[in-house]
Formats: sequence, C-alpha cells, structure tokens
Amino acid sequence: MRGAPEPDAEGVNLGCRLRSSREFLGLSQEEVAEHMGLSRPAISNVEAGKRKVSTDELRRFSELYRRPYEYFLGEVSEFPEDETTGALFRAARELSEGDKAQVLRFAEFLRNAGTPPKPKDD
Repeated sequence: MRGAPEPDAEGVNLGCRLRSSREFLGLSQEEVAEHMGLSRPAISNVEAGKRKVSTDELRRFSELYRRPYEYFLGEVSEFPEDETTGALFRAARELSEGDKAQVLRFAEFLRNAGTPPKPKDD
C-alpha cells in the first residue's frame, strides 16, 4: 500500500507562496477553503506541497490573494507590497459593501488628483 506522495520542490515552493499570501491577508485556512469550495485539509495539503493545484484553482487563488498568477509559478521572485497597502487591505475587509465603495471612490479621487502644489516660500 502506498502512502501519500512526497512533495516536490515546485509544490513546496507554491505552497509556501500560497501560505504566506494567505497569512499576509489575515485569512484562515477555513476562510480560504470556503471561498475555494475545498476542504480545510485540502488547503493544508496544498500549502504543504502535498496536493497538486489545478490551473483553475491557481487562478482562483491568484484572484483571492490579489497577486499575479506568475508570482505563484515562481516566475516573479517577489510581489512588491508594503506594510501600508497590507494594512489598508486588512482594514477594508471589515467594512460594509457601501463603505468599501466609498473608500474606493476616495482612493480613485486621490490617484487622479495628482501631487499637491508645493507651498510658496514667503
């Protein structure tokens, strides 16, 4: 009788990237499992490199974690993220849908406003 297959380096690297992305967003394995339509042990096995991930599952992980697909494939060494962006995302997760829409409108306003003029020296 055969045991579970040994994880390969590629699967372990993918699992590490998925786990760190999940933890960065403050999501539990249970929350991810529910979103993905998988069991919590399946998420655990993916993160340990013991379960293969389909192309469709990887696309859904990419959307959930808001990271480029290539990041999980190891084609991009790091996805630039700063503490402020992560803190904003985590804070926004707790907002109502109406509040999220309002925050998005404000962020778009700031992006389109450009840099403020420098004060004149008197």
